[in-house]
Amino acid sequence: MPLATTRRAGLVDQVIEQVRAAVAAGEWPVGTRIPPEGELAVTLGVGRNTVREAVRALAHAGLLEVRQGDGTFVRATSEISGAIRRLAGPELREVLQVRRLLEAEGARLAATHRTAEDLAELDEAMAACEQAEQAADLAAFVRADLAFHQLVLRCAHNGVLAELYRGLTEVVHASVATTVAGGRCESHTGLLAAIRAGEAAAAAAEAEDFLDSLLREHATAGPRGAGATTP
Repeated sequence: MPLATTRRAGLVDQVIEQVRAAVAAGEWPVGTRIPPEGELAVTLGVGRNTVREAVRALAHAGLLEVRQGDGTFVRATSEISGAIRRLAGPELREVLQVRRLLEAEGARLAATHRTAEDLAELDEAMAACEQAEQAADLAAFVRADLAFHQLVLRCAHNGVLAELYRGLTEVVHASVATTVAGGRCESHTGLLAAIRAGEAAAAAAEAEDFLDSLLREHATAGPRGAGATTP
């Protein structure tokens, strides 16, 4: 068992990282069942609720699969491969279409309503994306890119819109991972510049152009696999 007892704050994140590392190292191969919550809790020196929350997060990311009454199984060797297995073809196109609607409006409102504090957080989020890309760490880039998009929606200061987007976290994560795995580590410097300048139309256009380019790449999938054109 390659796990060590956790000792500091952020216990859930530490458990996530240790489980992720064990899977990546092949300690728990794809298709195998990981130890039950109680055993993991004892090994890691944390409460069962902490383990349960970490497992839930990794299941949402596509790394694990929880089978009621049977246990938790390794579904993929990484969150990116798990996301790709979960979302492809027509489903990916549909998610991109919904993202286009929400993110374009979110960007437009963010350019109008963002605060100085919002801009500082956006700068930090952008820096995290750039660092992950420079390190060629695709998993870290996916997490950073998702965080950036979520932050843009929060900067719109529309609670309903932000909540709608938050509810799509799992499929948005999967769509980002799928496009990144295909070689699309897109920079959002233009979007951030438009939000900073308060240019609502330009910010919306930046969000639309990026997602339109992704939709064009997947246009051949179309609804239920039929040919289709980009909206």
